[in-house]
Amino acid sequence: LPAAVLLKDTKLMDVKLGQLGSWLAMRDFTPGGILGAMRRGYSRYYNKYINVRKGGLGGISMVLAGYIVLSYMWSYSHV
Repeated sequence: LPAAVLLKDTKLMDVKLGQLGSWLAMRDFTPGGILGAMRRGYSRYYNKYINVRKGGLGGISMVLAGYIVLSYMWSYSHV
């Protein structure tokens, strides 16, 4: 049997719908917590798509697509 994982340590994709409220209550929404989450996300993205031995266009194209969507949203504020 696998060891019981604390709800705080559970990833968002593994949280059941009934546990979502209590899982969100355990998150750190201070500026330092948000900055730490952004750093972890960037590190995961960088190590998965950019810092690889045999790289492709996947990581770069996702950043470019994100930039295009954001610039479109900024240009057309009525959307």
